[in-house]
Amino acid sequence: MFSKNNMPSAQTVVSTAASIAASAMVMQTVARNLLPSELQAYMFKYIKGFFKSFSFQITLVIDEFDGLTGNQIYRAAEIYLGNKISPSTKLYKVSMPEKETNFAVSMANNQETMDTFDRVQFKWRQVTRQVDSNHMAAQGHTYKVRSEIRSFELTFHKKHKDKVLNSYLPFILKESSCLTEEKKTLKLYTLYDYMRRHGGGVWQPIILDHPAKFETLAMNTELKTMIMEDLERFLKRKEYYRRVGKAWKRGYLLYGPPGTGKSSLIAAMANYLNFDIYDLELTDIQTNSDLRRILIATGNRSILVVEDIDCSLELQERQAEPRPVTAFRTNRVTLSGLLNFIDGLWSSCGDERIIVFTTNHKDRLDPALLRPGRMDVHIHMSHCSPCGFNTLAANYVGITDHPLISTARELLDEISVTPAKVGEQLLKNEDPEAAQQGLIDFLRAKKTEEAENSSL
Repeated sequence: MFSKNNMPSAQTVVSTAASIAASAMVMQTVARNLLPSELQAYMFKYIKGFFKSFSFQITLVIDEFDGLTGNQIYRAAEIYLGNKISPSTKLYKVSMPEKETNFAVSMANNQETMDTFDRVQFKWRQVTRQVDSNHMAAQGHTYKVRSEIRSFELTFHKKHKDKVLNSYLPFILKESSCLTEEKKTLKLYTLYDYMRRHGGGVWQPIILDHPAKFETLAMNTELKTMIMEDLERFLKRKEYYRRVGKAWKRGYLLYGPPGTGKSSLIAAMANYLNFDIYDLELTDIQTNSDLRRILIATGNRSILVVEDIDCSLELQERQAEPRPVTAFRTNRVTLSGLLNFIDGLWSSCGDERIIVFTTNHKDRLDPALLRPGRMDVHIHMSHCSPCGFNTLAANYVGITDHPLISTARELLDEISVTPAKVGEQLLKNEDPEAAQQGLIDFLRAKKTEEAENSSL
């Protein structure tokens, strides 16, 4: 305890502080002039760390990517902080793509914002660093590609560390998920062409505004009901899949002639589940490792579509005599690579995914692709049935009960016509009765043609 007699005066305190500051400046000058730069860096780093150890603040760094995969905490923080308008934040990014109805707001690069949770204040800072990647050649020119490394820094008093890890971050994950579902607009993703050619494998989205629904599909009612029930059962069985040791995914094979509604069914599944679609063109993938990298980059709660699988690759690898490799054949995705992609170790990198394959010729596929666990549900997309025609008549001409409808159904029982051709005939006339009559004339002409061909 200081008494009034031995307590230092204000002048003494100021004088001592000034002396210490002056000594520090002299030591800094001497160090810069006499010590090697490496030793200077080491000393300053040590001194900085020494004083930092007395700070009560700690900072968590949340990188955008965790190795090859995206960091869901970064994405959640980006969505969550988009709704936080703080006076300390000077710049925000605002966008609204075509067909969107809501503004997308996020922090601009290298900006700060404050957030309060459970009466505790947290400081967020978005950090973006520009880095140079490898040189790339295109069209005879060499380009130096610049990319960004992004992260968030979350700063708070160290006594709140447990609260951050056990309550605050889980709250942000849950809140961002709710915000995403409320504002979600379905996306159709495709591989960005330039980056794909150079090994980037970057998915780029556009708005998926396909109107197909199960109610509008020209399919048998029993088949539609089976598909919807299977999808609903899949969504509810996360713990079941984990308990039996399977990745939480489901494989569908849609097979049948062109024009039978395979693409419309995929769109209806996406609308029904509120899942994004990733459209994968296998012929553009160069190696099995590229295929794995692309799988990792797809999001959860999504549908991965591989159309015309029988035409995409030469998958019949189990032939007695392998085909010679030519200089023109650069695609090296193999059947084993595709199988590992579907249900191997890499297929477990993600949850709640559906993989849909389509083909016009199921018999051309290797049996290894068709077994359960790879293509779990096989759906035959057949020609237009009388039941399917009822849906088309209601969709196109708004009629469900008419003598001409009965006539058309009878003809469809006798000949094979795809739903696409039926719909095209109904589109030719705006008058409902004239449209139906035009379809009946078309069906009768086709029936006559088939009878003449069969008699030859």
